[in-house]
Amino acid sequence: MTVPGWRDWAFSLKTFGAGMLALYLAFWIDLPKPYWALGTVYITSQVLAGATRSKALYRVLGTLLGAVVSVVLVPNLASAPELLTVAIALWVAFCLYVSLLDRTPRSYLMMLGGYTAALIGFPTVAEPGTMFDTAVARTEEITLGILCASLVNTVVLPQSVAPMIASRLDLWLSGARGWVIEVLGRNRTGEDSQAKRLRLAAEAVAFDALATPLRYDMTGAERSADAMATLRQHMLMFLPIASAIADRIEALQRAGALPQPVRGLLDDMADWLGTGTTDPAQARRLKASASALEPEFGERPSWNDLVLASLLARLRDFIDLRQDTRLLQRHVADGTPLTETLAFRYTAAARTIRHRDHGMAFLSGLGVFLSIVLTCAIWIATGWPDGAGAPMMAAVGCSFFAAQDDPAPFIVSFANSAILGALGAGAYLFAVLPLATTFEMLALALAPGLLLCGVFMAQPKTAPLAMGAAVNGSAMIALQGSYTGEFAAFTNSAIAVILGMWSAAVVTRLVRSVGAGWSARRLRAVNRRSLAEAAERRGAQNGLELAALMLDRVGLIAPRLAALPPDDAEWTADLLAEVRVGINVVELRRDRHRLSASARGAVEALLAALARHFGSGAPGSSGRPDPLLDILDRAFDAVSADARQAAGRAALMGLVGIRRGLFPEAPPYGARRPATEPGLAA
Repeated sequence: MTVPGWRDWAFSLKTFGAGMLALYLAFWIDLPKPYWALGTVYITSQVLAGATRSKALYRVLGTLLGAVVSVVLVPNLASAPELLTVAIALWVAFCLYVSLLDRTPRSYLMMLGGYTAALIGFPTVAEPGTMFDTAVARTEEITLGILCASLVNTVVLPQSVAPMIASRLDLWLSGARGWVIEVLGRNRTGEDSQAKRLRLAAEAVAFDALATPLRYDMTGAERSADAMATLRQHMLMFLPIASAIADRIEALQRAGALPQPVRGLLDDMADWLGTGTTDPAQARRLKASASALEPEFGERPSWNDLVLASLLARLRDFIDLRQDTRLLQRHVADGTPLTETLAFRYTAAARTIRHRDHGMAFLSGLGVFLSIVLTCAIWIATGWPDGAGAPMMAAVGCSFFAAQDDPAPFIVSFANSAILGALGAGAYLFAVLPLATTFEMLALALAPGLLLCGVFMAQPKTAPLAMGAAVNGSAMIALQGSYTGEFAAFTNSAIAVILGMWSAAVVTRLVRSVGAGWSARRLRAVNRRSLAEAAERRGAQNGLELAALMLDRVGLIAPRLAALPPDDAEWTADLLAEVRVGINVVELRRDRHRLSASARGAVEALLAALARHFGSGAPGSSGRPDPLLDILDRAFDAVSADARQAAGRAALMGLVGIRRGLFPEAPPYGARRPATEPGLAA
């Protein structure tokens, strides 16, 4: 944790001001539980103004949805508490499942719709006739808190996300540029490590967290939001393309077949990157030089010519990517919309596609369902007057941290923050607030505790604990129009809140918690299934769309690799290679119809073998006899007859990419004789 700066204190003061505004208006409107408005401010407020606004609308809509569901369920099922418990638990589980499939602020709509039904429904079970009035009041209180937080964050010293994006972009592009210069250079030092590539992937995916607030920035910078979305995709595509360039250079150097003119082109490109120039004329000259060095294909092109042609094609792609990236970076820095036509173009789906983990979303829904059922069973069996707080907080705790690999430690931390909040609330409720006879005195009394929570909310490491203390503390104090401090009610409420969270942690640990390493391996397995589907013609119809999906998963895998033991991380070397294979598989599948009948048949056999290979979940075998390698080389034999045609050349480039991605250590094509026994094709 760093020492709080003036921005941290400014955020704390703004949040406290928004909280007091919401509390004052709630008192003035005579809402029954004004402390809901205060707690909502501390849940909603974010350091970046755009982040607060991006969640505000969806939180309001989610609250309305939860209120409507509670009005429908509670009056009709109040006489059957077991059935009501199951109904609310199923609703919360369904909403959490849907919300986890969306990694944008839209997810808050369904998440809030779920646990708001629990927050409103469970406390009113004993008085179902008041359900409608209670739902309206809770909706008003929560909406008031959201609006006050958004208003203050917009008007008072709004912190734009644009400078943060600009600085992080500079760092990312600097790191990527250094890596590619190293790849292109004559004296490679071995720094072209897989860890560096995966770190760049993780950082590129992390830009999603900044790109969303950019759309709600309201400083003019939001005009560049579409440019930022495209830039993120360009950043991800850098990785497989630069990785392919490194692979082709290594293959040619190992064979002693890297021509001197190509070596000169690589040096020129390294100098071009090092100077940082964005002159379009120079980029066109480099692309023209790459095109001029293209080898002419005869009927049976050599392996070295095929690899060289693949290298030059990837170099041209990289030049386009780099020029587009600098253009997009300028638009993001200036806050201007993209009007130019980009050289490296994506489909609309490729820019927005994201990984959706239905399996983990289902387990999260199951966890919150069981947590609510368990806490309700304790509440019903004991006849606990204040037991409604347990299923309420179980729903909240499971929902807040469901996106984590192992939510249990986070839920426990949230429970600990509730203990901290309870201690503070007890001190306020029985020692301080009896002396506060006016709203001004109340605000002054609350200031030290809430300001301290606000400062720690601005620090990423302490934000969950501080937010939990502020929200739970304000709820346990239960500020209303008159002082109602009762020790028994306060203690029962605090115990119910903590019990609910701890129950959620235990259930989550049993049915939902997984390790980061397990998640990383699972994401890799999902990527391989996507490759199998692509080969079977059931997946993406565009290579860049498949690459976008696979790269998104690679970016999610990268931060989790630290949890893997060193001897269990060998498979990570194949991650970007598999992305390259995926692009080539889709393009080969698409272009096969333009090939001759014999070449098309060989490609069809290869695609079927690839589908079996990736569908089996078995790792690829490099450098030793392999049935798939034999089938691949037979496809080379067949397609080489079409090498002089555009379709044949494109198919050969795809085959080169697949062979180098799957078998980088295998002897060159043509240096080995493919086996012809029928059994090897199985």
